[in-house]
Amino acid sequence: MKSLLSSRPVLWFLFLFNLVVALAAPFVVDGAQGIATSIGMGVVSLGAGLGLRKGGGRQQAQHV
Repeated sequence: MKSLLSSRPVLWFLFLFNLVVALAAPFVVDGAQGIATSIGMGVVSLGAGLGLRKGGGRQQAQHV
């Protein structure tokens, strides 16, 4: 599972999808729930972006 989550296509999907949801949530959901959703999705997007920046997915997955 770790090798799947650290692959570049999955990281790009997580980064872009969560970024879009984080930007749209305050407009779609009212009040504190929209803000909390935006913050949570933003954190996930930031984590995926950092994984991309670190070079996630560049190494071959080692199967044991």
